[in-house]
Amino acid sequence: MSKRRARLPACIRGAASARGYNGHSMTRGLIALALAAPLAAAAGCGYHTVGAATHLPPGVRTLSVPVFATRTETYRTETVMTGAVIREFAARTRYRVTPDASPEADAVLHGTILKEAVTPLTYNASTQESSSFLLTLVVSVTLSDRDGKVLYENKNYVFRQQYQSTTDLPTFLQENPAALERLSRDFARALVSDVLEGF
Repeated sequence: MSKRRARLPACIRGAASARGYNGHSMTRGLIALALAAPLAAAAGCGYHTVGAATHLPPGVRTLSVPVFATRTETYRTETVMTGAVIREFAARTRYRVTPDASPEADAVLHGTILKEAVTPLTYNASTQESSSFLLTLVVSVTLSDRDGKVLYENKNYVFRQQYQSTTDLPTFLQENPAALERLSRDFARALVSDVLEGF
C-alpha cells in the first residue's frame, strides 16, 4: 500500500526542494522544517487552519461591510477597523464593496470587537511611568451570503500592536491612533487573505 506524503505550504516546499534528500539528511530536514513552520505561519506563508476558510462563491459581486459592532467602551476603534477592511477588499478584489447593510448585497461581513486592552510593557524609572504599552484587540468575524449561509467565520482573531508613551499619557492611552491604524491594517490583510485564499 502506498503512503501519501503530507503536502507542505509552497514557501516551505520551495526551500526544501532546493536541497537534495538522502537518509543522512533526514534528521536535519525534520529539524529545519520544525523551525521553519512557525516562521512561515507568522509570515502568512500559506498557513491556514484546516476548515477555517472557504473560497467565496463565484456569484458574489457585491460585498457589504457594515460598521463593526463593539462590546468595548473605546471610542472610534470600530470605525477604524471597518474602514481598513473595506479598503483591503477594494484593493485586492473586484467586488463592489459598500459600508451599508444592503439586502441587495451578495455577501455581508459582520465584525464584532469583543475586547480591547492596553497593557504596560516597560517602566521608566526617571518619570515613574510606563514607557511602552501593548494594544490587544480580539475580534469576531462572520461572512454570510444573501440567504444567511455562513461562508467564513472566525470568532477569535487576536491582534497586538506595541507603542511608546508620550507626555500626554491619558489621551494617548484612550485613543492611540497610530498603533490602532497599524493594527487595523494587519487585521484587514489577514482577514482578506483568509477569506480569499482558503486553505
